[in-house]
Amino acid sequence: MSWRGISLSVLVIFVVLCSAKIAHAHASMNLRNSNSNSSDTDTHQNYTQFLLTNGVARTPPMGWNSWNHFQCNIDERTVKTTADALVSTGLAALGYKYINIDDCWAEGKRDWRGNLREKRSTFPSGIKALADYVHAKGLKLGIYSDAGYKTCSKTMPGSLGHEDIDARTFAEWGIDYLKYDNCYHDGSKPLDRFARMSYALQKVARPILYTICEWGEENPAKWASRYGNAWRTTTGIKDIWESITSIADENNVWGRYAGPGRWNDPDMLEVGNGGMSLEEYQSHFSIWAIMKAPLLIGCDIRSASRETLRILGNKEAIDVNQDPLGVQARKIRSKAGLEVWAGPLSSRRVVIVLWNRSKYRAPISVGWREVGLSPSNPVSVRDLWAADLCCLDSMDVVAFELPFNMTVKVVEPHSFTTFSQLSPPEKDLQLGRGFKLFSCQIALVHFQESTFSIDCTCCPSCLQNVYPNSNLKGREALHSIIVSEQFSF
Repeated sequence: MSWRGISLSVLVIFVVLCSAKIAHAHASMNLRNSNSNSSDTDTHQNYTQFLLTNGVARTPPMGWNSWNHFQCNIDERTVKTTADALVSTGLAALGYKYINIDDCWAEGKRDWRGNLREKRSTFPSGIKALADYVHAKGLKLGIYSDAGYKTCSKTMPGSLGHEDIDARTFAEWGIDYLKYDNCYHDGSKPLDRFARMSYALQKVARPILYTICEWGEENPAKWASRYGNAWRTTTGIKDIWESITSIADENNVWGRYAGPGRWNDPDMLEVGNGGMSLEEYQSHFSIWAIMKAPLLIGCDIRSASRETLRILGNKEAIDVNQDPLGVQARKIRSKAGLEVWAGPLSSRRVVIVLWNRSKYRAPISVGWREVGLSPSNPVSVRDLWAADLCCLDSMDVVAFELPFNMTVKVVEPHSFTTFSQLSPPEKDLQLGRGFKLFSCQIALVHFQESTFSIDCTCCPSCLQNVYPNSNLKGREALHSIIVSEQFSF
């Protein structure tokens, strides 16, 4: 049997048999990681426990970061109005809590006591006052420093050699998140330099989410979870399609190291910055969501378009990202730019991704056995972008034909009570053998060139072709689908 077959047989246990086995397997993975690091000091273990006990990064952090759009053109007013916009757009209510100031916020030299100083020309009220403003809105404030003598912009001092004093400063200001970069250092190992700030943050006894921006140069996924909550696995992101696909591949390699309190970080989101199409931005957002990446908005929220806000505000995609099981979905098949990604979720669910990375329209299919489902059981399908629900009666393969895009699916074996939360049925339909299906669930969506139709063979009371000849424009990119397996009762 190939390694792929072995992996999928384990996935069957995760998905079909029982959610307790998912939790047990995940706990076992944590135990193996712990045993592999048995030589670590108690300080490492205590620090990790300190972070988790205080609720830091139990799920991937969500928020906004200034760098992708503003770079060094950041000031107090921009941060305040962005916090205002995060609340007024409803994004904060969806979980986007962190307002993170990136590079260029400080004066070029420390004060005579060795303290960092906010730049008075751009932050005249000071960082503490800004933190108070952000906190008053129910949000959290993040800041940036560097494990070197200067930050990457060369405009402000780094924290190398000043870890304790800077950690105390950040805590006194009310900082909740620290992005720690890797420029202009002394040539020492990144593990040593990033560990120093980790210990300094532990001493201040404030729950500051600590993200290690080492760019993946020395495989931080293997060691960074002992010191921080997230770590960059890649080089810097660009607002182009090729950057998104290559970074997704780089980040995919390290999937098994992620989990609650410790996340692979493929860099901030580019959604809304104008370099890609809406379809590509949907793909970008959704692949980040299923990889359990931090969802840090990188555009100007204050002027974001309705389409951009719709992508960033997709609650069901966000729920996949914030799933408490915390297992990163990974690539399970790739051929000629046509890919299948999958990963387990809590409550005996699995997320599936069909991704067309080629430049041409092409069919992508996935068999239920590939993701651990029995082809003999009926399933229902929910599209997280179109909010469509359907059922499939003993379908062994589901296939879609979409141009240059990705389809995200969530596979969910569950009882009918979970169904009822999706949409209230007009009438329940009893189909024998103990299966209960709601009326007007869609059986199978057929894509044919620019139209699609709905076949209701597994739900006789449904009307044929509920959406006849609907134009696929605007729906061609990314379709997130929940697939639910019906159990007898």
